[in-house]
Amino acid sequence: PTFFSVMSNRFSDIELREQEGIPTEEFLESCYAIVPVLDKLGPTVFAPVKMDFVGNIKKINQKFITNKEEFDTLQKIVLHEVNAGVAQVRNSATEALLWLKRGLKFLKGFLTEVKNGEKNIQTAL
Repeated sequence: PTFFSVMSNRFSDIELREQEGIPTEEFLESCYAIVPVLDKLGPTVFAPVKMDFVGNIKKINQKFITNKEEFDTLQKIVLHEVNAGVAQVRNSATEALLWLKRGLKFLKGFLTEVKNGEKNIQTAL
């Protein structure tokens, strides 16, 4: 077993809700579950990445906990912020989601390089 195979909350386990999208709570739980990977990769090298991840997760969670029923999917949060005209405001949940997505994509790319045999961290990054 690997860290990823025994994660309690995996992204692959999230069931999309038809017409509604990605469940917020499950997505956030999966995001929090991946944070320890950054410590394992290198607590110093990945410290800025970890801070960025955690900060963006917290911003989305802060929006979610204001009304868990209304914001039960990520799409509902984004649509709410778009309609309120605050989606592009600094520190909005929408902006945090955008940066979190970029961070996850970066991490996936890095781990793919390592999995494919890259031994040099700088090259993999």
